[in-house]
Amino acid sequence: MPQTAEGHEVRALFGLAEVEGPSMVPTLYQGDQVLVRYGARVRPGQVVILRHPLQQNLLIVKRAVGRREGGWWVLADNPGAGADSTDYGAVPAEFVLGRVLGRYRPRGAPGPQRPGLVSWLLSSVRPVFADRSASRRLRAR
Repeated sequence: MPQTAEGHEVRALFGLAEVEGPSMVPTLYQGDQVLVRYGARVRPGQVVILRHPLQQNLLIVKRAVGRREGGWWVLADNPGAGADSTDYGAVPAEFVLGRVLGRYRPRGAPGPQRPGLVSWLLSSVRPVFADRSASRRLRAR
């Protein structure tokens, strides 16, 4: 959450965050900007912003797979590229800050690139939907 100069949290309804790291590829890439709805109801399959359970000052983005005893089970879309609940267990519900509504990929940012301005415009802004691939991967583990 954003903070004032005095260190108090500001309860924003929406916010922007920049993605760092490859853990959510192919859904999100390094440098993508995401629109976050803070305090939104989370459902399985949705991409969420949360506090890292072992470093609460670090915000991370993962896919919420389902509720378990102790909180939400979250997974990276790219399982070999980042830690998730398979490493640190269920994340307490109060650590889940909001869900990702959409992403914007700046021109020239890493990720799939399409030549031409029109192609870039059509692919750079899109909503981030709940993906059924996370649940298929979970059953395969």
